[in-house]
Amino acid sequence: MDRFNQTSPVVGFILLGLSAHPRLEKTFFVLILLMYLVILLGNGVLILATILDSRLHTPMYFFLGNLSFLDICYTTSSVPLILDSFLTPRKTISFSACFGQMFLSFAMGATECVLLGMMAFDRYVAICNPLRYSMVMNKAIYIPMAAGSWAAGITNSVVQTSQAMRLPFCGDKVINHFTCEILAVLKLACADISMNVISMVVANVIFLGVPVLFIFVSYVFIIATILRIPSAEGKKKAFSTCSAHLTVVVIFYGTILFMYGKPKSRDPLGEDKQDLSDKLTSLFYGVVTPMLNPIIYSLRNKDVKAAVKNLVHQ
Repeated sequence: MDRFNQTSPVVGFILLGLSAHPRLEKTFFVLILLMYLVILLGNGVLILATILDSRLHTPMYFFLGNLSFLDICYTTSSVPLILDSFLTPRKTISFSACFGQMFLSFAMGATECVLLGMMAFDRYVAICNPLRYSMVMNKAIYIPMAAGSWAAGITNSVVQTSQAMRLPFCGDKVINHFTCEILAVLKLACADISMNVISMVVANVIFLGVPVLFIFVSYVFIIATILRIPSAEGKKKAFSTCSAHLTVVVIFYGTILFMYGKPKSRDPLGEDKQDLSDKLTSLFYGVVTPMLNPIIYSLRNKDVKAAVKNLVHQ
């Protein structure tokens, strides 16, 4: 009978968040709220600029508009939940809302991985084969590339989320995170999760490993081509067209590697500090990176900077 009660249908979960650090909650509420507003404003302006300014009607800026829209969707799927957790004493979330948020976050994260790879290919063609750029990167090519990125990310999210939803959950159902992060949720399952783990490993290879390798190879060819340009001005101009994308890639993947690649502490006293560090790193990945993307592209790209200025002054 007890076993039946433990594995009965889940009504909801409790999000732990920063409950163990109440003094930080108000500070982070203000900080995250301000960052979220900057994300909405910065990425919103960038989307409008890529739509309204005819100079930005190129494959590179089409991908950039997709990236900005994706960042808005990604943060909107989690930030309101995080802000609410800072203010609500009993941080509960329903089963459906939890997995809905998990689905959106997973879909946006996987889509961004693929999209950054597509953007690297665009830069490779532009710099290594400039005479063939308009023929290779035409609408019949770059629109399906972007659509394929979204389709791949959403498909992966459907697979991962549906597998997690079928698991039985028992115990107090406390998620030690701000949101319904899949690894934190899987820890609450009272069933074998080996298939979930295998599925996630395969997905990580496809959506992290393959795009990183693709981006690395693309930039090897890009850098080799730039180094062969005789004039310093030509090298500077060529590098400026891909420096923003490269900066975004380094921040995006660098944060992921830092989150999941650092060693775990075996010291019981250090585990609490590491737990806080892991949560704050996750927060950085989920909020700071989408906030920096429009800033990086605006500062490092003359066309975007000019388009944004025209939009603001209209």
